[in-house]
Amino acid sequence: MTRRLVVLTAGLSQPSSTRLLADQLSGAVDAEVSARGEALDIQTFELREYAVDLATMMATAGMPTARLDDLRRAVSAADGLVVVTPVFAASYSGVFKMFFDALDPDALNGMPVVIAATAGTPRHSLVLDHALRPLLSHLRAVVMPTGVFAATEDFGGGAAGHDLSRRVGRAAAELAAHLVSSGGDAVAGFTPSTSSRDSGVDVPAEVTPFSVLLGAHLR
Repeated sequence: MTRRLVVLTAGLSQPSSTRLLADQLSGAVDAEVSARGEALDIQTFELREYAVDLATMMATAGMPTARLDDLRRAVSAADGLVVVTPVFAASYSGVFKMFFDALDPDALNGMPVVIAATAGTPRHSLVLDHALRPLLSHLRAVVMPTGVFAATEDFGGGAAGHDLSRRVGRAAAELAAHLVSSGGDAVAGFTPSTSSRDSGVDVPAEVTPFSVLLGAHLR
């Protein structure tokens, strides 16, 4: 079975570190889904190319252009989503927010999403939990536990680059588990593939039931 993944990147330059991180994530998800015996169809969209369409929609009382409507339909029809934004003024970029404002309120109901962001300094890493996660949770998406933040130094290899690869692998494995799981439970259904174990992701072999952990205190 082929799953559909849509990748939204809000970088403004070309090339951009935002697109680079988006490609790393989509490639890792593809590898994880393939390792689970499924196929993945990936569509990547640069939101900066829709800036005029988004502004037109905002200026015409919510009437999307045909081009923007095609993108909205692609997102709504996806099985999973990867969203990556550069950090502007300690939050997501304007074109990133405009796109999610342009979606129908129920477009992302129950959709598994990996959130990611890039910035010049690690000091902006909290943007994932202070801005992106609340936005996607408000739209009732299922945001994966692992968000991925990359500062400029993370793309330079060495220890920082290795740590970024680990986080990318972890997030990809979580999303892949959601995409191929019939139950849709990212925590209970998360069984890392060989590729995620080889990438150095630390995953416990077994999970002890909570009732067992509390057993001694309930007697």
